[in-house]
Amino acid sequence: MLTHAQVWSAIDRLAELHKLSASGLARRAGLDPTTFNKSKRITPQGRPRWPSTESIAKALAATGTPFDTFVGLIEPSGRVAARAVPLLGFAEAGAGGYFDDGGFPAGQGWDEIAFPAVNDEHAYALEVSGHSMEPAYRDGDVIIVSPAAPIRRGDRVVVKTRSGEVMAKELKRNTTKSLELKSLNAEHGDRILATVDVLWIARILWSSQ
Repeated sequence: MLTHAQVWSAIDRLAELHKLSASGLARRAGLDPTTFNKSKRITPQGRPRWPSTESIAKALAATGTPFDTFVGLIEPSGRVAARAVPLLGFAEAGAGGYFDDGGFPAGQGWDEIAFPAVNDEHAYALEVSGHSMEPAYRDGDVIIVSPAAPIRRGDRVVVKTRSGEVMAKELKRNTTKSLELKSLNAEHGDRILATVDVLWIARILWSSQ
């Protein structure tokens, strides 16, 4: 059974993972800064107050957190486990030898980073460089990528082409002939790639914004 305390604890952990206070998370989500404060978790009559689904949705959108990842933060122990995942820069990801043909980590030269709430054993991290993915991802942000996760329209993904180009986009449409991608930066155009030109595509699970 899902409890009031578990949901609020998950919100606290979400804020913690992004190095924010509860009020900082609310501000980032465009909410009143007191929305997630402890004083808001009990009604004046002393009854538990649940956070609204709208406020949770805005917090997840503001931090780039999928809902299933948020569910993973609801742990009775109140602890956020961390494990080491392979880390590579975007520029290095375009070179050969770091991935197999399915987009799974392979080869040598990977660094490692400790990251919480990642249960996929094949997940890896990419460090963003430059400004082409702003405002979604900024220079120095780390994104966690899963080559095994199912991908749906609207998901943020990393795509590598057979020519070695690596990009982060939003999936608009995926057919047998083409891959339609929406840019995360309004100054950069959307892309349509022929399926034969795509080496692999992987879903972005998390970002360290």
